[in-house]
Amino acid sequence: DADFVITGEVFPGENKPEGPFGDHLGYYSLQHPFPVMKVHKVYARKNAIWAFTVVGRPPQEDTSFGQLIHHITGSAVSNEIPGLKEVHAVDAAGVHPLLLAIGSERYTPFLENKKPAEILTIANHILGTGQLSLAKFVWITAEAKKSKGDRVIDVNNIPEFLAYMLSRMDFSNDLHFYTNTTMDTLDYSGDGLNSGSKLVLAAYGDVRRKLATTIPEKITALNANASLIMPGVIAVNAATATIHSIQEKLKGQGENLLEQDGIAMIIITEDATWMAAEFNNFIWAAFTRTNPSKDMEGVDSYINNKHWGCKGPLIFDATIKKHHAPAVVKDNEVEKKVSAILSKYGF
Repeated sequence: DADFVITGEVFPGENKPEGPFGDHLGYYSLQHPFPVMKVHKVYARKNAIWAFTVVGRPPQEDTSFGQLIHHITGSAVSNEIPGLKEVHAVDAAGVHPLLLAIGSERYTPFLENKKPAEILTIANHILGTGQLSLAKFVWITAEAKKSKGDRVIDVNNIPEFLAYMLSRMDFSNDLHFYTNTTMDTLDYSGDGLNSGSKLVLAAYGDVRRKLATTIPEKITALNANASLIMPGVIAVNAATATIHSIQEKLKGQGENLLEQDGIAMIIITEDATWMAAEFNNFIWAAFTRTNPSKDMEGVDSYINNKHWGCKGPLIFDATIKKHHAPAVVKDNEVEKKVSAILSKYGF
């Protein structure tokens, strides 16, 4: 059924430099050695179609593929991973960096004090299964119960899903880091190729806090051009704010800032106004440019029995680092040429 078939040989140990190429995360992959294929023959069927796509920041290369894959595999997810009900690899974040999931929570249904149990098992299964294992941030919660007046959650409604979790998350218990682990080849947030860290955010239970819809004075006092991205999430400018300066200036205020003021996340970026202007700017920059174990902290953070937690908001350093791959810049001239070619052939 193939339109084209390329045949040849690959010899172990024979590599050549490849790249840089634009990729679906929205960056140019750096140059690395990869195996060489020595082509013998190229075959094509009659009236063959050579399919192509344009790479760059979503929505581009992987967008249509991802939508199709979600449609095809949606009903099969629970058969592959017991207890997993829904999963959504978020295209706006480049697919692999951000995964939203809903699972069952059946281990201790008789307990009034709800906390993640089965969904942690499911998260580990996700990170050990096929291409799901490429996920960097896994946000997972359990099915909402209509009988208790809770609203049904939808993994495809990203702002509502994040708000649902942030209003319930216990920052002393629900953050689980995987440090010094294998990463997606195209993820340059770590310090080396195929290396970095992951984070599972698993929240389950009743609402703990009402997320802020305005910026509290404690944040405006940072003088960092703060902008509200969504309820409970604020962007600040990197020129006047760093992880350590925010921690120092907000020291001792974390619990009030989280529980009373409703601020759950502070995102450091080069341009807070740009990040808050479109929700997808936040999703793309925050989750592709952050290495969880290195670029994340929290207000009034601590370690207890090797488990990291914090009393106040999470802090993401979502700035572009020196070791990162450069972002794909939109080239209007290239786009004009591609459009002209497509128009010539009736597309």
